[in-house]
Amino acid sequence: MNKKLLCILFTVGAFLAGCEKAPEQSAPLTKSAEHNDVLHQASQSDLDELANELEVEFTLISNAVSDKCEKTQTDGLCFEANISLTPQKTILANGWEIYFSQIAPLHNFDSEEFTLKHINGDLHTLTPTEKFKGFIEGERKTITFRASYWSLAESDIMPNYIIRADNLVARVIKSTRAKIDPETQMEYVPYVNEYTDYKNHFKRTKDDKTPWLDSVGFYQRNSTLGGSLLDVSNVIIPTPKSVQYPDKKGQLDLSKGINIHFGNTDKSLVNAAITRLSLLGITQNSSGVDIKLSVKEDNSKMIGSYSFDIQSTGISIVGVDNNGVFNGLQSLASLVSLTQKSVPYIHIIDEPLYEFRGMLVDTARNFRSKAFILKLLDQMAAYKLNKLHLHMGEDEGWRLEIPGLPELTTIGSKRCLDLDEQSCLMPQLGAGVDSNTEVNGFYSVADYTEILQAATARHIQVLPSLDMPGHSRAAIKAMTARYNKYSRMEDKEKAEQYLLHDPSDLTQYSSVQFYKDNTINACQESSYRFIEKVMTEVQKIHADAGQPLTRYHIGADETAGAWLESDVCKSFIANNEHGVTKMSELGAYFVERVSNMISDMGIEPAAWSDGLEHTKKENMPAVVQANAWDHLPWGGHTKVNELANRNWQIVLSIPDVTYFDFPYEADPKEHGYYWASRRTNTEKVFQFMPQNLPVHAEFWLDRQDQPYISDDTVQKDEDGNITHQPLEQGRSFLGIQGQLWGENVRTDNVAEYKIFPRVIALAERAWHKASWAVPYNYMGYKYSQDSQVFNQEMQLQRDHQWRLFANALGQKEFPKLDLADVKYRLPTVGAKIEKGILYANNTFPGLPIEYQEQGKEWQVYTQPVKVTSQVKIRTATVNKTRKGRYVVVKDN
Repeated sequence: MNKKLLCILFTVGAFLAGCEKAPEQSAPLTKSAEHNDVLHQASQSDLDELANELEVEFTLISNAVSDKCEKTQTDGLCFEANISLTPQKTILANGWEIYFSQIAPLHNFDSEEFTLKHINGDLHTLTPTEKFKGFIEGERKTITFRASYWSLAESDIMPNYIIRADNLVARVIKSTRAKIDPETQMEYVPYVNEYTDYKNHFKRTKDDKTPWLDSVGFYQRNSTLGGSLLDVSNVIIPTPKSVQYPDKKGQLDLSKGINIHFGNTDKSLVNAAITRLSLLGITQNSSGVDIKLSVKEDNSKMIGSYSFDIQSTGISIVGVDNNGVFNGLQSLASLVSLTQKSVPYIHIIDEPLYEFRGMLVDTARNFRSKAFILKLLDQMAAYKLNKLHLHMGEDEGWRLEIPGLPELTTIGSKRCLDLDEQSCLMPQLGAGVDSNTEVNGFYSVADYTEILQAATARHIQVLPSLDMPGHSRAAIKAMTARYNKYSRMEDKEKAEQYLLHDPSDLTQYSSVQFYKDNTINACQESSYRFIEKVMTEVQKIHADAGQPLTRYHIGADETAGAWLESDVCKSFIANNEHGVTKMSELGAYFVERVSNMISDMGIEPAAWSDGLEHTKKENMPAVVQANAWDHLPWGGHTKVNELANRNWQIVLSIPDVTYFDFPYEADPKEHGYYWASRRTNTEKVFQFMPQNLPVHAEFWLDRQDQPYISDDTVQKDEDGNITHQPLEQGRSFLGIQGQLWGENVRTDNVAEYKIFPRVIALAERAWHKASWAVPYNYMGYKYSQDSQVFNQEMQLQRDHQWRLFANALGQKEFPKLDLADVKYRLPTVGAKIEKGILYANNTFPGLPIEYQEQGKEWQVYTQPVKVTSQVKIRTATVNKTRKGRYVVVKDN
């Protein structure tokens, strides 16, 4: 990796780690290179050798709680692991330290030669002690440590350990760099030893019942899909509301193209759908099949509704608006396949279930390229999703250019190693030392304008989010650098104009992600001047791009116990300003004030449910969007009901099923976090009944695969106060949103892997009301695995529709994703060997399966086959450009 270092001039005596300096020569040794040799201060050549020659290994020992866990940290829960350092040559230097990312903060460690320390967020240091004896070639040094909670996935461990010393150029230790698997095209971190032990590596706690499926387990699960391919030629995804076939069956051949008559349709608002048809082989041709497009307003139907007719004489698409015509064209694209250009005679009347059908992409933790966003917009439109929630401001990065505030992107969009954070942020999340890598970057005004215009052409609204007051460290540090710059220029007014923290604040707190300095001060006017400036500029960019900013997501979640020792806030409280009388009210005050500020600008506020629950309805604007992200087994439906009963617009962002940063399957090899779910595969998303959250207790399990109860009846405390009540009669939700949080998603390929194909199932649930869905009980009901409201007939309907859906993905949709170069997840193959015969299947019938016997080449699996040695098995894309992760088949 090409390392470019950004150096900055400071006042005399200032220092920035990472700036170029001529390497120093090693001091001469006074003794021969043996264990007791005298150590010398590290030179640049020593640092370079350490970076190149030090082999680092991470080894998980156990997730089991022990008496060595710190009882006062994280409820006494910890895992134990080793970091091993093995030099490939003798290097007798000290005076260096290693910075590394570890998502779970340190509890304690065992080592005489090294000290481990938690710095901030996920950043830690490893430093030699006075007892450090130097590195002797081949001699392994091991530090045993304990850290918070557990580690269940190999992807927990971050890359890019950085070794640094004063006045030298910092380097990334080569053995800790991430690599790309050439077969899967996915990133992996090679210094992490495999998690292989069920009891110590796989289980979260002793009560964890989660099964670790092997190939045989997947084979049994996949067997419910049947042994043969289903006919999916008539399947449209997402499923239309009403589909009828005429008495006279037939097919209309589109292989010679289509002749489009636009009528009163705005061509510019349907061109993107026509372009997609062309990519699928259905091109425009004046002698092709006639397609008549038209708009016929119908205020009784939701935006995007349409009707669709295919007859022997041609095709007619009538939308209630241009969006409806666009959606009708996408349904035509869904009917065709790459190998079949005929479509059935059919009559469709279609209307979305939910107005809000969204996808959040976290570009702030790790940057996502503009090309990635534009490709995602194409696929969102293909499956009729209409809201892109762009999360662009976080602790680890600010990703949107704001005219007049250059520090937000010159500093806040980059992570490297600047201990003073005046040129970049600290290298959280394993960012390394190079500020030009894929995880860094921002959208210029021109980039963002292009994204907005592409979204508009696809009937997708972009909802920007620059999280605040918590999750705001990047902005805080950028504005601190601005403060320092103007302070040096003795311009106090400019220095303090947009300051986001109180320099006198000595509050000690820790955010959910373990930051101690990530919350905007809610009491100082400069914070609100900053927000007004940012919102004014973002609103202008949207207006100039032709997509007015009508809704903005504040964030407002996970605000830690900040401000308690802030002099500004103490004065604010003492003066009883704005009716705030105690520190605990400041979070709600901030949300209320910012919500009303942007509402006065003509922008509707949106925020996460935990940031809204403490606000007062009477202090908020009339229209409020609340993203509900509460875990169902922890009573998540309670908060959803409370906010919905305020008559606020609820967007379901339930982590159990819509957090696409979670693993597809419960396996340490599967990428992702897992705080709410270890197994969120595409079938689980398909099973989601958004109209009835508590009913999932009947057939889903908690994060340890244990049953749970969802009590949705009226509940009261001992004083008779209502603590929970069902949704009020007639209340419903605005829609559903998938989430891709990006803490450990460092490449666009991994991001696509995490999103696809789950987002297609999300689109199905957001657009189409399943016939098997259990209606919500407004009288309240207590659900468990014993209640069985979701009866056997409903289960059979669901499972049959899932089988059809899975076949359609495997046979029709995945080849289209391949054509668009989307790196969707290839499923783990189910396989077994019985009496020397290999049997195999996969979740999405139609996807190729490949197997390899020991010492032989990979072969395509088409039917049960005799094997004589150990077998590896995997899926592959239809175009053979990419492979899935292989598993070894057990011989029964």
